[in-house]
Amino acid sequence: MSTDLFDLAGKIALVSGASRGIGESIAKLLAEQGAHVIVSSRKIEGCEGVAAAIRDAGGSAEALACHVGNMESIEQAMAHIQKEHGKLDILVNNGAANPYFGHILDTDLGAFQKTVDVNIRGYFFMSVAAGKMMREQGGGAIVNTASINGLSPGEGQGIYSITKAAVINMTKAFAKECAGFGIRCNALLPGFTKTRFAGALFNDEAIYNHLMEQIPMRRAAVPDEMAGTVLYLVSNASSYTNGECIVVDGGYTA
Repeated sequence: MSTDLFDLAGKIALVSGASRGIGESIAKLLAEQGAHVIVSSRKIEGCEGVAAAIRDAGGSAEALACHVGNMESIEQAMAHIQKEHGKLDILVNNGAANPYFGHILDTDLGAFQKTVDVNIRGYFFMSVAAGKMMREQGGGAIVNTASINGLSPGEGQGIYSITKAAVINMTKAFAKECAGFGIRCNALLPGFTKTRFAGALFNDEAIYNHLMEQIPMRRAAVPDEMAGTVLYLVSNASSYTNGECIVVDGGYTA
């Protein structure tokens, strides 16, 4: 029996942090299902490569530079989307910052501020801007990439873990307050995933072995394994809107 549960034809989707890793996988999968994907990241060059790959595969995509740690950049990106497309159906907040890896007592103000500006303030105001468009059009879907560290802090990743805990509760707050507008808000909590972003964890043998001991299947996940969950959360398969939030934990089953 055929189904259109995952059909995203006619949908406009913005994916931040999409120039590589989990964001790239999400962008490509949403495009495969028919969405026009706006591939976004701080630097346009990486976005152009992903957007071109999507188009070469028969999908629809464009590149858009947006530094989610910068309020002016967020405003410009959302104004562009409003002008060019007149709507935004899907927002995936995936871009993140983790500039410091080390003991929490040695965290300096610069690393603290950068992590908070991107991971909390950036996600919040990206969701506000997208949510306003979605409210006007009668609905939409927002997915925030949090982390298993938001539930159990990662060693040497103190401020990053703190911001990801904030993302989880932020998602719940948006889900509760935006449900009446037909806006679904959910979170993905990737665990130990092989990306360049997580390179410090893979390069430290002691930390790598410690993490492996905690994962039942004794392996790290790969970005493509995260993308399918996001597709489910933004598609008709997840069509309920009751103010609740699905928090998908990918941390210990990878």
